Amino acid sequence: MTVPATFAGDPAPEGLPEAFRAYETALGSDDLAALDRLFAPGPGTLRGDAAGLLVGHERISAYRATRGGAPARTISRVHVQRATDDAALVVAVTRNDGGGVGQQTQLWRRGAAGWKVAAAHVSHTPPAAIDGSVWRVAGTPLVAGAPDGPLRGRTVAVKDLFAVAGYAVGAGVPAFLAERSPEPAHAPAVRALLDAGADVVGIARTDELAYSVAGRNPHYGTPVNPAVPGGLPGGSSSGPATAVALGQADVGLGTDTAGSIRVPASYQGLWGLRTTHDAVSRAGLVPLAPRYDTVGWLARDAATLLDVACVGLAGAQQRAGAGRLAVVDLWSAGLDRSVAEEFRRTVAALTAAGFDVDPVAVDVGDLGELYEAFRVTQAYEAWRQHGPWVTAHPGALGPEVAARFRAASQVTAAEAAAADRAVAEARERIEEHADGRVLLLPSASSPAPDATAPEGVVEASRTATLRLTCLAGITGRPSVSAPLMGVDGAPVGLGFVGMRDGDLATLALAQQVAGALRASRREDPVTARPDRTAP
Repeated sequence: MTVPATFAGDPAPEGLPEAFRAYETALGSDDLAALDRLFAPGPGTLRGDAAGLLVGHERISAYRATRGGAPARTISRVHVQRATDDAALVVAVTRNDGGGVGQQTQLWRRGAAGWKVAAAHVSHTPPAAIDGSVWRVAGTPLVAGAPDGPLRGRTVAVKDLFAVAGYAVGAGVPAFLAERSPEPAHAPAVRALLDAGADVVGIARTDELAYSVAGRNPHYGTPVNPAVPGGLPGGSSSGPATAVALGQADVGLGTDTAGSIRVPASYQGLWGLRTTHDAVSRAGLVPLAPRYDTVGWLARDAATLLDVACVGLAGAQQRAGAGRLAVVDLWSAGLDRSVAEEFRRTVAALTAAGFDVDPVAVDVGDLGELYEAFRVTQAYEAWRQHGPWVTAHPGALGPEVAARFRAASQVTAAEAAAADRAVAEARERIEEHADGRVLLLPSASSPAPDATAPEGVVEASRTATLRLTCLAGITGRPSVSAPLMGVDGAPVGLGFVGMRDGDLATLALAQQVAGALRASRREDPVTARPDRTAP
């Protein structure tokens, strides 16, 4: 259990924060004696949830003794309403490690024996059975995996770009789906997971033709973001990401061209891996920009992601060892100030934990110029892939993605060639300056924007984020987003851009970093940063 360092709302009465933390510590360790002490004695104490109301300390104590402990969770926000010097209402927003979100409301009163919980209500919101904004189709399972294998018992949400035998690919666009026939065979990336024992529980939504990182789909709706209520989920692997965050799947199979795994991972506090370009087969996949398209996965914890990556990358050449860490010079990134400050704190914590972080930042050049070259080459390829279909289906796309394709249609061959030269020069320069090191940078420029934010705000966030994510695209390197940073209770991913064919080594390094940061924070159990690494 983790608790934010500061509480929102009214100033907490003296001693209340300490009592609240003691309660969370006892809950996390299932210390029944401590929990009994922290609940007010007597017949009037209340504890309620969706199953009903327990009245009286004895009944509450007996319930705890039989439930087998509370699920592991992170408390993202705590709000206090002070009634008197000796009474306060405390409301905590929770995210369960197994998926789903919740809320805990407690009335605390202070007496001669200190602060005690006089009344409590706990709510947990697992996802609805089928949410059309998250799933296109789902089953129990939709496709069963092999009876044995390293992923037996795992469940997978497949992004609606991959071929799943017997189902058409919809790519997030109803008109596109209407013209497709059922696929005769699974895409290799799907088949690998099934052969390893994982079950496909459904085909999950994507942004239209995967040409967005926001997570909004005008036809099917915007999936929720359990980590940031009211926030965008991130895209274009929005459906798989939300399915994993809600606990409806263990693994999300997605794609990443410009950030479509790393951005939803960052926004929703997940682990995400974009693989080395061409390391995983893209056969049976609706493309966007093949020179940048990659296959990858999302999970709630690093251990699961590593298990899946070992299966998905089986047979691919892999480097041994990840290399030294180095920070990217972010002078031109356009980060939110809060993210920049959190990134600096996290890097300092890594150094304090004994990691070898190069003190000299790696100068990769002007990130705005890098992104512009990436944007033009991506747009040129996207129009070559989908331009004829888009032209033949006016009105099939929502305004945001339609505008992006209109801009792509205007890119000339000469402009694309110039941008291609700029990308090649940038790749050579980045590799020379990186010199075999793993590059550290935020996975996104900000926490998840509000889902109702004006288009200009979302686009500005998108542009700043793609300045960061384009580094992996330009170099073809693998990149991990680890949920190791946070701003005001909202997660922000820490990005690791590894060496080509260093996917597993980079992920293992990120897991080691997470463990070290978790250990350092354990010295003070109060932390505002999400950390869902498997114990």
